[in-house]
Amino acid sequence: MTAPHTAAPGPSPLGHQVVYLDHNATTPVDPDVAKAMIPFLTDGFGNPSSAHAYGTAPREGMDRARRQVAALLGAEPGEIVFTGSGSEADNLALRGAVLAAAEGRRRVITQVTEHPAVLETCRALHRLHGAEVTYLPVDGTGAVDPADLAEALDDRTAVVSVMAANNETGTLQPVAELARLAHDHGALFHCDAAQAAGKIPLDVRALGVDLLTLVGHKMYAPKGVAALYVRAGVPLEPLVYGGGQERGLRAGTENVAFAAALGAAAELAATELADGGARRLAGLRDRLHRALDQALPGRVHLNGAERDRLPGTLNISVDGTTGPELLAAAPGIAASTGSACHSGAATPSPVLRAMGLDDARALGAVRLSLGRWTTTADIDRAAGTLIAAVRALSPHSP
Repeated sequence: MTAPHTAAPGPSPLGHQVVYLDHNATTPVDPDVAKAMIPFLTDGFGNPSSAHAYGTAPREGMDRARRQVAALLGAEPGEIVFTGSGSEADNLALRGAVLAAAEGRRRVITQVTEHPAVLETCRALHRLHGAEVTYLPVDGTGAVDPADLAEALDDRTAVVSVMAANNETGTLQPVAELARLAHDHGALFHCDAAQAAGKIPLDVRALGVDLLTLVGHKMYAPKGVAALYVRAGVPLEPLVYGGGQERGLRAGTENVAFAAALGAAAELAATELADGGARRLAGLRDRLHRALDQALPGRVHLNGAERDRLPGTLNISVDGTTGPELLAAAPGIAASTGSACHSGAATPSPVLRAMGLDDARALGAVRLSLGRWTTTADIDRAAGTLIAAVRALSPHSP
């Protein structure tokens, strides 16, 4: 058996004052990704559609980026459509599928803990185009039961959209089984893999998906670039009309520098996965969980799946504290809570509530998400800081 990797790859672009454990929110730009952009911000400024010499390097840059992203997903380069964000890719997938569907297929099926980019697109399709939307429930770990999808599907369904991994808990969905069920009824299957791409192996052929969203800033590329895998032969109505770029699905002169960044990020991610990066993160995640559990016995509760989850995601609730209080008392850590603040009042996370957690547990949640440059020293420092903060907030608890 191969020993898990323990060293973080390459020099870190992060500072050392605060331990960054919010990689599910966004990642720092990898220095090698930044380097890949530079040629197209300087000499390679030409339009990729230009037939003259200034268009050659940008056109080759786009082609290379498409190959790199396709390789990460097991796709063909021509199946990759670059977009400006994951939200745009989700919109293109769902709106595009519904508006291109045969008459009588105006139904979308998704699940209650999807990202707002999917949920709001579904609501807009219902409001503007009369699409019927069905929202599947999740179990206590946040997973969809394939039996619920099987019961919901019918011949009116245009597309099913279920994410690969939840952004709050890291819970992985049974995508391959769900996609097979969708295809049995002639429906397309879209998967928002914003959180999963680059963190776990993804093969669009093995998963059987027709559409898949990948996001740059979740995998060490800049904000403002993403991609949608569109299986060859899948019809979509464009979201942006114009000059026919990106297979006619996303008009506008291409952002070559950012496409190059996403391509470089995809290639780095593939290498990291092959080198055991996921095992390294899972080991660090479990080290953090154990340290907290041992120091605060009986008070630390895991939210989400224990096994089928992202290697770098730990969502926990600690008895006697709320997430906002805990992180406010631990300024040496950058992380997220399981609640959203509105007008100064914390409200429980809809994701955690959909999983059946009560308000106290949901309000107590914190999401600690690790990344490429997280080290053992970071984990031990974070554990000590969080333990001290809990004890300061509830000094009389056992």
